[in-house]
Amino acid sequence: MYNFETIAAAIISGLLIALAWLWFWLREDSAHPEPRRLIALAFFAGMVTVAIVIPIQEFVQTYIVSQTLLFSAWSAIEEVFKYIAAQVTVLWRRENDEPIDPVIYMVTVALGFAAVENTLFLLSPLAGTTTLMVIQTGDLRFVGATLVHVLSSAVVGLALAACYYKSRWTKLIFTVIGVILASLLHSTFNFFILNTPPSNTLRVLMFVWIGVIVLLAALEWVKRIRPRFR
Repeated sequence: MYNFETIAAAIISGLLIALAWLWFWLREDSAHPEPRRLIALAFFAGMVTVAIVIPIQEFVQTYIVSQTLLFSAWSAIEEVFKYIAAQVTVLWRRENDEPIDPVIYMVTVALGFAAVENTLFLLSPLAGTTTLMVIQTGDLRFVGATLVHVLSSAVVGLALAACYYKSRWTKLIFTVIGVILASLLHSTFNFFILNTPPSNTLRVLMFVWIGVIVLLAALEWVKRIRPRFR
């Protein structure tokens, strides 16, 4: 059993990691920021999604023997439900009024999801006896897994941005493609983490940082998207 101090420390640490990244990404939309209430709603929706996803992942686990396929399925489940969470709570609102908005909302949902995941991952090390393990786990979640959630959900957001001024059917096609690509990205990261020796983990994380750079460049492109006809 975890005591109150352990649980509180895990929750605070998990939230701080996610909120630090949220502050960073919200700066990309500083010209026309989204309402704080909707950012909070999207973040909370991401947190709640974890409670929905875990039972589904456990159910799927009973039917898949291959670890690689299992983690791929888990990745797909997470990406589908993160998108659903964003769609149900914020993407349908009138405040979603420019192409960069779905990217920001998808990233926010992803960070809410990651905040709970961070907490769950940190609970075991915090209940242990070494501070070093806690620091190492926190660093890995901060640099690696949290950013993978951001990048994968941002792929969906970028797909939504690319078709922002297009027809309903085009939006549907782009959304499906975005979710598929996000799932592939997420599962690829999981595959390399599972099959890479600990001594080479930094190489995997390097590709995550490259992804962040690509995302920042993509956001500059999104900011220039305009309707074809005014």
